[in-house]
Amino acid sequence: MIITVVYDNNAYDPRLQTSWGFGCVIERDGTAVLFDTGGDGAILLSNMAALGFDPRVVDIVVLSHIHGDHTGGLGDLLDMGVRPTVYVPKSFPASLKTQVEAMTTLQEVAGPQEILPGIYTTGQMGTNPVEQALVIETSQGLVVITGCAHPGIVEMVRRAGQIGESGVYLVLGGFHLGGVSSHRVADIIAAFREMGVQKVAPCHCTGDQAVSMFAAEYGEDFIQNGVGRVLEIKP
Repeated sequence: MIITVVYDNNAYDPRLQTSWGFGCVIERDGTAVLFDTGGDGAILLSNMAALGFDPRVVDIVVLSHIHGDHTGGLGDLLDMGVRPTVYVPKSFPASLKTQVEAMTTLQEVAGPQEILPGIYTTGQMGTNPVEQALVIETSQGLVVITGCAHPGIVEMVRRAGQIGESGVYLVLGGFHLGGVSSHRVADIIAAFREMGVQKVAPCHCTGDQAVSMFAAEYGEDFIQNGVGRVLEIKP
């Protein structure tokens, strides 16, 4: 399984454009899932092209939550003629769902469900905004991918751990800890350790202080993340 970050506000691959938002492609068993689409379709498509991705290979799009820096690239993707199945939280505005349904297949998500064999959504969590995360079973444990973790990164990882039978191998994505006190970040890191999270790859809205604290705690198990980062994980 290969995870490639195609949109992020943190630099990693110097060939790519950075912009506030998040998006990553998960390739597994011949299927490509795009989790979030960033905020700007032109940047999303440019980065995918630079990485050698043909957008037409995207089979499924999963949108974590309604904020534009995670959904903004979808329109440009669909305008290319790509017709993935799009999974959105059921609470998404009717206007957006109608727009998507006019162009491709829409799947509304309420509770946890399997999207593909071994790939799940946590289902809707939180209230403002409602958000879903992706949970992937691998031989090394669960991989949890979050867009912004507005409902709380610890709560989302806990929910993910209830979906799979194995422990959490990796948490990747936005942890929504920018501006959070160091004491609170330390508590979250302690909760990660208590839950047995083996590796972390924070990016997007995690915040520099929190990223540094996770790096100090996790050492070699901390993965520097940003646009263009490619992770290969045993399926």
